[in-house]
Amino acid sequence: MSTAPRIDIDPPSFWADPYPMLAKMRKEAPIAFVPQLGSTLLASRDDISISEKQIDVFSSHQPQGLMNKLMGHNMMRKDGEAHQVERRAAFPTVSPRTVKAHWTAQFQAHADRIIDTIEPSARIDFMRDFALPFSGECLKSITGLTNIDFGEMDAWSQAMIDGIANYAGDPAVEARCHAATAGIDAAIDDMLPVMRKNPDQSLLGVLLASGMPMESVRANVKLAISGGQNEPRKAIAGTLWALLTHPEQLDLVRKGEVSWLQAFEEYARWISPIGMSPRRIAKPWTIRDVSFELDERVFLMFGSANRDEKHFERADQFDVRRDVSKSVAFGAGPHFCAGAWASRAMIAEVALPTVFARAGRIEIVDDEPVRIGGWAFRGLLNLPVRWLS
Repeated sequence: MSTAPRIDIDPPSFWADPYPMLAKMRKEAPIAFVPQLGSTLLASRDDISISEKQIDVFSSHQPQGLMNKLMGHNMMRKDGEAHQVERRAAFPTVSPRTVKAHWTAQFQAHADRIIDTIEPSARIDFMRDFALPFSGECLKSITGLTNIDFGEMDAWSQAMIDGIANYAGDPAVEARCHAATAGIDAAIDDMLPVMRKNPDQSLLGVLLASGMPMESVRANVKLAISGGQNEPRKAIAGTLWALLTHPEQLDLVRKGEVSWLQAFEEYARWISPIGMSPRRIAKPWTIRDVSFELDERVFLMFGSANRDEKHFERADQFDVRRDVSKSVAFGAGPHFCAGAWASRAMIAEVALPTVFARAGRIEIVDDEPVRIGGWAFRGLLNLPVRWLS
């Protein structure tokens, strides 16, 4: 165990709102052992930015980690050339050129079709009725698993996200995760003859064409589903909520003084959909006066880094005019999110401008509270609105 000072948390309170405790850690103990999580947490942006790049110490290779055990050994849990080989194999699907030339038009078609089903003046849950199906349909296209429905995609993603954050070891959560990965394997098996006969630009298509071993193909498709559904779904609904609750900032975007991308990236800094990334200590190491032991587990708290007062003024406030160049919402270093360009296109080029263009007005209704939760993966759980066209 590290020599970091011990800080206790109340897990339910931390799940409901981790930011007060993270602010306390940044001030009093930016490197702290939290027994309730069984890990040492790095809370300052400077420590995280440096450590993220030191893969010889802060290794993503975690043979006993929850992701490896539950989803298979994917590129996120590999370092160095092993990581780069699989990242290069996936790149043709998610490159900026492919996103612009191939996927953006499909994203737009999904958005238009889903909005067409929304009744004028309807009271809807924006999360359930737009963000969830839109993310699911986009991810079906990108992964190549067009043989399932968006509801399955969403359920599988959530089950895996819950599973790899199941540090309390809840057997029911683990069982749901296993059921999800089995469902994904069956969907992949169903699509293999199609992809081998007619390979396309989907992730399944390009990974099969690359000659990647089948177990790695499966693991990386599961990785794409775990993050590619949950995070965009929450970011779409969350950015909409942030803009609706800050109407003066929405006006700036609508007038073209601030871009939709700036609004999305500020939301991703403010309420980081991926709030944490785990690492394994690959060799004994010391940061200032804190020593780490071999194979110790460390959490890089991206959500804390994105509210670090040393780098962001009024860090707890949403401000679309902010310089977010120091945000680590998509990670940093060699593990910077491979799907970042696709996410930006989905959210900032398609979802947000299309929703605001197609709806005459959107109002948050007050008959149901907006709920938000999570610390490893954080975001809105619902968004009741009235869609006025």
